[in-house]
Amino acid sequence: MAENANITTFSRWLASTRGLNFANYPDIWQWSVDEPDAFWKCLVDFFRVAFDGVPDPVTNGMAMPGTRWFERLSLSYAEHVFRNGTDEGIAIIATNERAEQQEITWKALRQKVASCQEHLRKHGVVMGDRVVAYLPNTIEATISFLAANGLGCVWSSCSPDFGVAAVNERFAQINPKVLMATTQYAYGGKNFDTLGAVRDIVGALSSLEQVILVTNAEGPHNLSSLSLPVAVFHWSDVMAHGEAELECRRVPFNHPLWVLYSSGTTGRPKAIVHSTGGVLLEHLKYGAFHNDFKKGERCFWFTTTGWMMWNYIHGSLLAGCTLILFDGSPGYPDLMTLWKLADEQRVAHFGVSAAFILSCLRQRLTPGMILPLHSLRSIGSTGSTLPAEGFQWIYEHVKQDVWLSSMSGGTDVCSAFVGGNPTLPVYAGEIQCRALGCSLFAFDDEARPVTETVGEMVITKPMPSMPLFFWNDENRTRYRESYFETYPGIWRHGDWIRITDRGGVIIYGRSDATLNRGGVRIGTSEIYSAVDLVPEVRDSLIVCIERENGQFWMPLFVVMQPGVALTEEIKTRINQSLKSNFSPRHVPDEILEVPDIPYTISGKKTETPVKKILLGANPAKAMNRDVLRNPQAMDFFVAMAASR
Repeated sequence: MAENANITTFSRWLASTRGLNFANYPDIWQWSVDEPDAFWKCLVDFFRVAFDGVPDPVTNGMAMPGTRWFERLSLSYAEHVFRNGTDEGIAIIATNERAEQQEITWKALRQKVASCQEHLRKHGVVMGDRVVAYLPNTIEATISFLAANGLGCVWSSCSPDFGVAAVNERFAQINPKVLMATTQYAYGGKNFDTLGAVRDIVGALSSLEQVILVTNAEGPHNLSSLSLPVAVFHWSDVMAHGEAELECRRVPFNHPLWVLYSSGTTGRPKAIVHSTGGVLLEHLKYGAFHNDFKKGERCFWFTTTGWMMWNYIHGSLLAGCTLILFDGSPGYPDLMTLWKLADEQRVAHFGVSAAFILSCLRQRLTPGMILPLHSLRSIGSTGSTLPAEGFQWIYEHVKQDVWLSSMSGGTDVCSAFVGGNPTLPVYAGEIQCRALGCSLFAFDDEARPVTETVGEMVITKPMPSMPLFFWNDENRTRYRESYFETYPGIWRHGDWIRITDRGGVIIYGRSDATLNRGGVRIGTSEIYSAVDLVPEVRDSLIVCIERENGQFWMPLFVVMQPGVALTEEIKTRINQSLKSNFSPRHVPDEILEVPDIPYTISGKKTETPVKKILLGANPAKAMNRDVLRNPQAMDFFVAMAASR
């Protein structure tokens, strides 16, 4: 695997074309962060990036967040998507929880994107306009994105399981001209009509000039009855331009590609703007070297259009891969659904959240005993920390020789700072390496880089895919406060990490949710990994409440498996697991049963809003219920705060 890895090819290329000989990955990484201009310029050559202009200078020489890259280059993300496609090759396979399947060749994808572009051009859409989507994870969403990008428009999307208020809170910030919207979606075996939601969204977006409705039905879907204050078209109208020519307009390297959003659980979502060239280079780099995507392979990541992994996995098209889309619930009718998809679709690279893997572990699934999974060579995990038990389950119950590639990054860069490497060993509970070009370190309390010690995760040098800016952020005030307030000129990401002596990375959770108990920092991920060893517990959440006179109260909230009660014997086993795996300081002051644990729509636990509410904050200000997957889960904590 190491011999045939893309990163090995890159190393040989550096030796033959640049005279740079590296003995191992740490040496390549060190060069990439010591000589960032040389590294990123080499990527332009290695990936044969098509551009107008010249690749010098690489940066403007300014420190973060004022760094600008390749200011004399123009290029197109969509152009690089289509350059690997063959007429008859399959570009995308889309399926859903009802096992309905749709395939589209590269030739057909090119034609449909061109048709969509022709419609947009005819109705006054020009470079720089914002095109937004309220769509499920379907081929139509991909077509719409590529069409908008090829015209130089700025893309943004939300999943239809977002509440209307959450959608408006995001889209209203960027004044879109076009809305692509679904009239229905299915999840968990249920069908949901979204016409009312579309009407409310349109009513809140005064900048809109047209709405394009995407339905499963042929022809108009009661368009006249909608009475919308803008022009309304059906998807069939958009696809009616069969003779149109595809356009892939080259835009300046730092032209906005898309707008992604922070979770917005505790405040207004940040509208994060990424550059076209920065994301293109980052996706080429990470997909090739850290995911080892190869032309013709099939790539899948479970996501919705509202999570940055939707944007990221489309980068597999840059490598000439076939993209596998899935729309619906990963647990319907059961948790074997995605594993069956991986087997049936001959998926080579299979990506899910750490929470999904842990759910499979808790249900004691054994996909490898049921399915051959012959094509599967890598499993990606992200969204939260994957503990050692998750690694063990993969290798014992899925596939012994699979490459488990745990990664962590975020919406902030639409990629990963740390992740996989096909040339390195996999150690349980540990991310394999820092990504090329990512100057990442753990800082101690004196802002000194440390290894084998838990510290604050920082990035000391710029990366091209760092945000250009936040939309409507005057003087970049909010941008600076988000990343550069603690260490001027150095990016503070907000995670506690430990860099191991062998170059791996262990993440202990968000530093703003870290349990600081008597001056000792405890990562929430440590607590969860120990609690996960108690099979009667289905889920858990922990916070540490600071009290007067230096006192602390650290409650652990647990959701029990169906039909199981929280007994004193189970509480004792939870505490014993925490003591034996970590320390007595990890033992909670109280263990309380709750009906549910609150999660964001993208699947992250919301410790901080719970902590704020238990500290007495106004619930309406401490959290945004519209961005929670299960907002009713907060009711217990609101009632508890009131009663205590």
